[in-house]
Amino acid sequence: MKSSEGGSPSKLKRTIGLFQATIFGIGLILGAGIYSIIGEAAGIAGNIVWVSFIVAGLLAIIIGLSYAELSSIFSKSAAEYLFVREAFNNEFLSLSVGYIVIFVIVSSAATVAVGFSGYMAIFIPYIPGIIVAIILIVLLSIVNFYGISESININVLFTFVELVGLFFIIIAAFASGQIYNTDYFEVPVDSPSNPHSSLILGLIFSASGLIFFAFFGFENVINIADETKYPNKTIPKALMISIIVTVVIYILVAISAISLVGWHVLYTSEAPLAKAAEKVSGTIGTFILSVIALFATSNTVLMMLVSGSRLIYGISNDTRSILPSNLSAIHSKRRTPWLSILVVMFIAIMIVVLFNGILSVIAGVTVFCVLVLYIIINIALIRLRYRKKNRFDRSFTSPLSIKRFPIFPGLGIVLSVMILLQFELQIMQDGVICILGIIFFVYISRTIGRLVNNARRKKTTKNDY
Repeated sequence: MKSSEGGSPSKLKRTIGLFQATIFGIGLILGAGIYSIIGEAAGIAGNIVWVSFIVAGLLAIIIGLSYAELSSIFSKSAAEYLFVREAFNNEFLSLSVGYIVIFVIVSSAATVAVGFSGYMAIFIPYIPGIIVAIILIVLLSIVNFYGISESININVLFTFVELVGLFFIIIAAFASGQIYNTDYFEVPVDSPSNPHSSLILGLIFSASGLIFFAFFGFENVINIADETKYPNKTIPKALMISIIVTVVIYILVAISAISLVGWHVLYTSEAPLAKAAEKVSGTIGTFILSVIALFATSNTVLMMLVSGSRLIYGISNDTRSILPSNLSAIHSKRRTPWLSILVVMFIAIMIVVLFNGILSVIAGVTVFCVLVLYIIINIALIRLRYRKKNRFDRSFTSPLSIKRFPIFPGLGIVLSVMILLQFELQIMQDGVICILGIIFFVYISRTIGRLVNNARRKKTTKNDY
């Protein structure tokens, strides 16, 4: 472990148990996505959107199984970077993956911070949204710096507040009796009256691609491994529990919201779940859900800032990484990666400033990059099964295999590709450009790093003579 300030050795503090890690995972998933994505998804699939949630949830579970196995082998921060490096023994590819993850995490934090400013404008309409987003990022970065225990405790509190809002929708649907009197297979009116099964499948998978943004984040549980007790056992359990719990809640929320107001109202509303709450409790319901949305968005930003800083810490702490080793510095008193926290904060602020107004596109590109990442991770797991089966001890193994070939990682690749193909052409193009840009950045960084190291070696050799 790199030294902290003043040169004294220090380590991240292991204070997180299974309960906290699980709530951390639930908090990552139950973010701002469900409060807005459900409306857009309902506009695509209609009342059958609940099936899209099942498809997206199954993909999350399948990918989660792969991450659970890999995290039981490599129980450290910067998990994806380590997975790919060990599987392919290719530093360039592993660094590219690590940088893609950094981009995804930080851009997600920036996107949701702007979403927070939109909800805050309901209560404080006079402050520009970009200022509110920046203030939120700075304040939550301070919490991140102060300590992992404090960040996790806030996450636990905010996650339970989010759950209250979602359970309110579910209970309201059952209490009103609407849940028993709804056609859950109604599709948008511009579709044929008796749509072909292939059209319905297309609607379901198109909506699933968008809905998956609401599931994104579970893989970042691995980035708190260095601060978790018994991480090789705790992290896999926390991953799977948080995904399964969230999948069940999301499906119930989708069914409940559809039964309360129908797909068309959800689609045309800027605050779809608040609109559903208004159906049963009037303006007070809208107010309550809007307040809860503030908790949800701020919680997501905090968890992304925590995950992003730990990822940078983990990569820079590796001796083969091109990231400056100073980024793994641990604060002597707070025992948090303070330089990594600052870097993540400034990048998030920069994204808010540069891309304000087009963050909806960034959200689509983020999901595109995540799916590409999941394909690579599943390939890495399959490769590890074949090449290094007996080298690593596993406390968790993805079930069902045909000889050495793991079925669920293979299925995860197929589903990821299917959903990737449902994106609009513009999003696909932007996603490819983004990934190519990251690869080019890694190439330039490695080239500059080699030139600097060669210059240092020549200077040292000259001094020796």
